[in-house]
Amino acid sequence: MKILISSCLLGEDVRYDAENSSVAYNPNFSFALKELFMDILCDNEIYSFCPEVQGGLSTPRDPAEITSLTKPFRVETINNEDVTINFLVGAKKALDLCLEEKIKVALLKAKSPSCGNIEIYDGTFSNNLIEGQGMTARLLNENGITVFNENQLKELKQFIKTNN
Repeated sequence: MKILISSCLLGEDVRYDAENSSVAYNPNFSFALKELFMDILCDNEIYSFCPEVQGGLSTPRDPAEITSLTKPFRVETINNEDVTINFLVGAKKALDLCLEEKIKVALLKAKSPSCGNIEIYDGTFSNNLIEGQGMTARLLNENGITVFNENQLKELKQFIKTNN
């Protein structure tokens, strides 16, 4: 199965802090979950993608959070710079890739203002989480692409098994 995966989860240093969120090397993941992640990578066709970088943002960059979850959407950095267009362009490029390659599922970074699929930071830069989706996760979901995060590997594996 074709899977779109956040580049940071694959170990690419594309996060805002020029680091990554590698599942394979994360000490918070059990060996069994790391093994499951590696099985998913080995058994499927992987498309690495970072919507923020694809939207034109540099690495490193100031942290950003969504300050308006409804239209007009607004994403701002901690220094009040409006980066909404970068997030929207990155989300659209992710959707275009999924449509072009017929990708039906994505594994995206939890809590990210681009990729979070269940909860995101509240826009106050105070580490408070709220229910919501990042810009890319939302656009993919709205277009029929199922989105999981790195804490839902078992659910992703079941989705692959059921839909392959």
